[in-house]
Amino acid sequence: MRTIIRNTADLNQDDRTLLERLLGEQLHDDQQLVIGVVDRQSRREPLEETNLSTDDVPALPDWCNVYEGLSDEEIADLERVILQRADLSRPS
Repeated sequence: MRTIIRNTADLNQDDRTLLERLLGEQLHDDQQLVIGVVDRQSRREPLEETNLSTDDVPALPDWCNVYEGLSDEEIADLERVILQRADLSRPS
C-alpha cells in the first residue's frame, strides 16, 4: 500500500471542495489528509481491516502547536495584533 499525505492548506479551492464532498465534512487548514492506495488484485484481506498506525504519519514540527493552550478569544486577540502590525488589515 502506498500512503499519500496532503496538507489541506495546500489544496486549491476546487480540490478542497471535491474532497469535502467526498468526506462529508469541512476541512480545516491545520489538517492533513492521509490516503492509502491499494492494488485490489494483489490484496487478500478486505479494505475495512486495513489499519493505519500513527507511525506511518510524519510528526508535525513543534511550531505547529504555537497556539496550544490558548483559548479561541486569546488566539483572536493575537491575530488582531499580528494583522495590525503587519498592516494586512487595510483594504487593497
